[in-house]
Amino acid sequence: MITVHHLNNSRSHRILWLLEELGLDYEIRPYQRDPETMLAPDSLMQVHPLGKSPVVIDQGNTLAESGAIIEYLVDRYGDGRLKPPSGTTQALRYTYWLHYAEGSAMPPMLLKLVFDRLSGPGMPWLMRPLAGLVAAGVKGKYIEPQIKRHLSFMEAELEQTGWFAGDEFTAADVQMSFPLEAAATRGGLDGSWPQLTDFLQRIHGRAAYHVALERGGPYELLS
Repeated sequence: MITVHHLNNSRSHRILWLLEELGLDYEIRPYQRDPETMLAPDSLMQVHPLGKSPVVIDQGNTLAESGAIIEYLVDRYGDGRLKPPSGTTQALRYTYWLHYAEGSAMPPMLLKLVFDRLSGPGMPWLMRPLAGLVAAGVKGKYIEPQIKRHLSFMEAELEQTGWFAGDEFTAADVQMSFPLEAAATRGGLDGSWPQLTDFLQRIHGRAAYHVALERGGPYELLS
């Protein structure tokens, strides 16, 4: 039985979704974030030294990192599903987007999250005005232009193919869901990018996506 160590409101939702798309049996070991720090509980470090989620255990293998987990599950259990044939242009695109999601798309989103919080409750109140000015300057000159550049790039790519790795839905689209949902929540993704908006609507309409939500619990990136 595949075991998913699942943290609420995290990247592990897309692993549950992929498992549902593949029709695989699995069990969930749930973990809750600290409501104040939003960090994962220390108990996750008993599963993996970094204490992050998702972590999947299957046949004695402990796997971390969403991209690596997705590749493992599709290669081991996919039987050719959710992955383009080897040697094709679509296969190259598939590999690219599996890595792009976390390697290029997510860093600006994470930076924006950090700088959005600089002038918040965690900062001493005397320093909040200065911290807010610094944060606004960094976001305006670097972070937000970078996010817009990535959104424009992804929009143009979807105009060509409909899905990230070609004309058919693949696990690369599962991997790309998290940065785009993060962008829709805090990165400015709106109707100005109709292809990306349509992509989110299509994945949110998939039956397997909804079953994963039911099994994994609320997913506040959607709110």
